[in-house]
Formats: sequence, structure tokens, C-alpha cells
Amino acid sequence: MDPSAHTPAPLEAAIPFELAGKRLDAVLAQLFPDYSREHLKQWLKDGRVQVNGQVPKKPSEKVLGGEAVTLVPEPKQEVSAEAQLVPLDVVHEDAHVIVLNKPAGLVVHPGAGNPDNTVLNGLLYRWPELEQVPRAGIVHRLDKETTGLMVVAKTLQAQNHLVNQLQQHAVERVYDAIVQGELISGGTVEKNIGRHPKDRKRMAALEVGGKPAVSHYRVVERFRGFTHVKVKLETGRTHQIRVHMASIGYPLLGDPVYGGRLRIPRGMAPEFIDVLRSFKRQALHAGVLSFTHPATGEPVRFKAPMPDDMAAIIDVLRDDLDLAQAESSGEYDEWDYDDGIEVAWVGDDGQELSWE
Repeated sequence: MDPSAHTPAPLEAAIPFELAGKRLDAVLAQLFPDYSREHLKQWLKDGRVQVNGQVPKKPSEKVLGGEAVTLVPEPKQEVSAEAQLVPLDVVHEDAHVIVLNKPAGLVVHPGAGNPDNTVLNGLLYRWPELEQVPRAGIVHRLDKETTGLMVVAKTLQAQNHLVNQLQQHAVERVYDAIVQGELISGGTVEKNIGRHPKDRKRMAALEVGGKPAVSHYRVVERFRGFTHVKVKLETGRTHQIRVHMASIGYPLLGDPVYGGRLRIPRGMAPEFIDVLRSFKRQALHAGVLSFTHPATGEPVRFKAPMPDDMAAIIDVLRDDLDLAQAESSGEYDEWDYDDGIEVAWVGDDGQELSWE
């Protein structure tokens, strides 16, 4: 393949006079909205921007209006990963974006210990044109054992648009989680997240340092010793939900890194305990994803049902709760927990949850 085909042509624009007095980096963001501010700032530093034929000395320079601007974007880098046939559950596809429902056990991006057979490899196999988009269009990641929705951009413009939305906290991401412990009500966790000071493979909630992180959670259903919650992300730090919930004493069921020892309620039936112990991944599912479509400007929203393994855990916890209530009320002999009981998923205020 001809490498020159990846070199974008220079872009030219004239700075409107009404922008006189504005910072150059802010003006560039208006003139070239298809590129992120971070890319533009880096290209300024790299000398890829000229104003009236001269390379600006600093991004904060004030413009006068009427200047001729030339921008030479960084050449597109080919993705070095190999295209491989990896099954992908496509929830939505159009000319600009792809929405996937990722299963447990599938890594999003190649890395140490996972060199291939990732979502990225599968994307390149099914859409070879994604070789021209950084990271094959991947905008955000999910942990290997986390299931659910993620969006992929099919063009550089769509990718920049979606990355900007993420940075501005304009993308809605709501997760289902099963945590250890009985939460009384919802709340917000606002704790910085960074590398663990002693174990660099883990993340931690930090009093000093790290990056700001905010998670909002609501109680969906409460069981004996466990709670089904929905968590809405305001930021998207590595392992954010897992770290935040563990930091307040409610770690995710099955989390091998932050979960700690499994806490079994007193008197739970052995068959129920076996099911809980056999759940070997964090009980976390990205069930709702909404954003502004990068081409139409319209809001779009997608939902993915809870995977079977998490749904099975919910069923077991409901059965355990019903069995315990029947025993305590003396109705055990008349109760058959195979009949199934419908439980409405409502908030503490008795109203149906708006995040469903």
C-alpha cells in the first residue's frame, strides 16, 4: 500500500475578524471542528500550524482577524494489529458509528498478555477501512470481563466528535452491577482514581493525586447480603466503578482484584452458595449507552439486556431472599420457590427507575 495515501492534504482557512483578540488554540478549534482540541494543541507544538506563513510561538497568542491559517494534520498511522475473525455482536451500524455488545472474556485492545483475538482485531477483519482510523475507531474501552455496550467510530471525524463528547461528560453510560453488602439508598462517589501506591497493576481511590472521578449509583433491588445497583458514570477512569464501589465497602461480586473475600449470608442454601462461588468475573454490565450522533446531531440511545450469567445470579439471590422470608414467617412448607416471583425494579422512592 502506498504510504503517501495516508498523508492528509494541508487545510487552509481565514480567521474571521469577529474572532479578533481570541487565543489561537481556541480559534483553531472553531476553524477545524473535525479535530479534537488535544490534537490541535499537539500540532501547534509540532509546528504543523502556520499563521501568515509563520509558525506561532505559543498556543496562547492572540489573533487579529484576517490571518491565513494553514494546518497540516499528522499523517494517519496504520493499525499494526492483524485482522482476525472475532465474533462481534453488532447492535447498530451506519456510515459513521458502530455500537457493539461485548461479551465477557473479550479484550478490547491488544496489549501485554493479550496480543490478538481482541475487539480491535475483529473490527479490522469485518471493516478493513478502519485501518485508516486510530485504534480502529475505538473510542472507549470495557474491561475484559465486563460486558455491554461500546461505540466505535468509522471515520476520524466521528471519532473526534465522540471523544469530545466523552471529555465533556456528554455521553450517558449506565451500568448494572451486583455488589456485596446491602445498600440502603443510592448516592454519589467522588474520589480521585490513580495507580495503587504499592501495586502498580491495580488502581485505587486516592486522597492525593490521581484524576477526578465521579460515579452515581441507585439501588434497584436489595437481597440478603447483596444489592443490584445501577451506576451512572460522570467520568471514565480505569476500573472506576470497581474501585469506587469497593472504596465505600460494597465491592462487586466476583471481582478478582477489588472484591475481597466472598461474604455469604447466614443460612444460605449450599446450592445457592455454589452458584455465587462459581461466578468468577466482576458482576458489571454496560446496559445503557447514549450520545449525540456525530453526523446527524440527534441524540441516540441503546440498551443491552443483562447477560445470562448475571441474570442467573439475580434469580438465585431472589430465591434466597424469598426462602429466608418464607422460613421466618412460618410459610416455608407452603412455598415453592420454583414458581418464580415477579419483583418490580423500583427506586427507594417507589418510582420506576428512569435509567432502565
